[in-house]
Amino acid sequence: MGETVSLGDVQETLMIPLYGRALDARKSRSILGDERAAELVDAIDYDFEKFRGPSLGGSVLRASIFDEYVREFLGKHPDGTVADLGCGLSTRFDRLDNGRVRWFDLDVEDTMSLRRKFFTDRDRYTMIPGSIFDTDWYQQICERSGPMFLLSEAVLLYFPAEQVHAVLRRFAETLPGAGLALDTGGPAMMNTQDRNPVFKALPTRMQWTCKDPATLEQFGLRLRESRTFAHPQPSVARTWPWRYRCLLRAFEWAPPITTYKLNLFESESG
Repeated sequence: MGETVSLGDVQETLMIPLYGRALDARKSRSILGDERAAELVDAIDYDFEKFRGPSLGGSVLRASIFDEYVREFLGKHPDGTVADLGCGLSTRFDRLDNGRVRWFDLDVEDTMSLRRKFFTDRDRYTMIPGSIFDTDWYQQICERSGPMFLLSEAVLLYFPAEQVHAVLRRFAETLPGAGLALDTGGPAMMNTQDRNPVFKALPTRMQWTCKDPATLEQFGLRLRESRTFAHPQPSVARTWPWRYRCLLRAFEWAPPITTYKLNLFESESG
């Protein structure tokens, strides 16, 4: 028997990208090479096979784009601080550690309890139990002065707009000059969730709809770039199988692709 799981409805969605990365790791040409994800899937007592459909592969493409945002930051600021907010069972620190970064992973109590069964704190790596909507973790991640980068991957989408807007405003006010990567979904994506095979296996649905990421600048953020799966960073595209690249470019106009965006912001107050 593997490790048992007891997670809230929203938290359980972390199993989707974990399984997606594990499936990718088992391919002859893996995008992420996340062998640790495959080990975690084998070690957890959970019905992963109930998840089907393109969202599994999509979670891998998304992770690779977010990874590149972090790599770009560390390329400029190798001693910087990175905070992964709503980390789930991400293995991003293991994938991107440059030997100098100060890294924090934040997630709520039940997720962090599960995470601690497989991960441990280290000199430059700390896990923080808490919500992205709390405020007490801000001081902790600011232990080092200098450049900071935050990412929140497939997390804010699950919460109401007013709650998301409040936390974005707080980011900008509390962390001047910090980079922030997050994903947004427009109406075409949000209104078709019940047709998505992975959501047929879970009760949770995404709530926050954002048609244009530029509108988030009103909360004190500056939009630096916005990407879709059809237009990843060139360095990332080269790691994707040609069939993915060709298919996504062929249908780059389609609402399922154009409506989902992966965005890089910077706090204006910096």
